[in-house]
Amino acid sequence: MKILGLDEAGRGCVLGPLTVGAYCCEADNLAALAATGATDSKALSAKRRQAILKLLPEHGTSRVLMVTPAQIDAGNINTLEEEAFLDHIRHFKPDVVYLDAPVHPRGIPKLKARMVAALAADGLAPDWVIEPKADANYPVVGAASIAAKVLRDAEIKALGPVGSGYPSDPVTRKWLLEFIRKDAPLPACVRTRWGTIDKLRQQALFG
Repeated sequence: MKILGLDEAGRGCVLGPLTVGAYCCEADNLAALAATGATDSKALSAKRRQAILKLLPEHGTSRVLMVTPAQIDAGNINTLEEEAFLDHIRHFKPDVVYLDAPVHPRGIPKLKARMVAALAADGLAPDWVIEPKADANYPVVGAASIAAKVLRDAEIKALGPVGSGYPSDPVTRKWLLEFIRKDAPLPACVRTRWGTIDKLRQQALFG
């Protein structure tokens, strides 16, 4: 039986891509996967994430899709994320999908219904487990979380001293304010439609 875990990294960031990770393995490999320590990437140090990522190919296959800031600005992040999940499912054709819920628990039935309908046209009808904190509760989702997080961290690091990319990060906010105060074009790595940008513009004017 083929098992697929899905999770993302960077959903709430103002800088950099949304990375949508997948990890696929046979059910017989789940115990060995758990032994690697695969879990919610946010609960692990960067060094530990890197170490676990190196172990993952022994037990299954990782795949990560990137949604760029330009795509997020031009579209809807929820729709883009769902499309990436569907892309992974079509690629791996699993028997069971474990998904870290990207919506409030009340929204899970509608999310599942949309994805089931989209996959029906492809003749795919996997079983589903969609739960909050699935990355912490199921190693196959934890593995997807790690793959997504490591790639996103590399993308952010490549930008230079910009902080974490999260709106609450003072380093990120200071970096963005320098562009706004100079009335300079924001770099391509910025999600310009994020509310953070409007707040920083107000801060630059009145702060």
